[in-house]
Amino acid sequence: MARRGKAIGSGAAKKATPRSSKDGLHFPVGRIARFLKSDKYAERVGVGAPVYLAAVLEYLAAEVLELTGNAACDYPPFDSEWILNS
Repeated sequence: MARRGKAIGSGAAKKATPRSSKDGLHFPVGRIARFLKSDKYAERVGVGAPVYLAAVLEYLAAEVLELTGNAACDYPPFDSEWILNS
């Protein structure tokens, strides 16, 4: 008799991939989803809400980082002796 499907225990189990890497984000989507659910911001949280929030937070962080990088290039290197001597 032919068996259908895979036998139990055959082959290696697939490791779970995080939602943030599936969506191409660096911010943790699963953690944001957990915080949204646990802090009771709403009675129900949709599937796309933590992904969208992670994307927005990542965009804002990138913008702030870019602005601070540009500002750092405009000023000369920091001189610690100036503070110590004053």
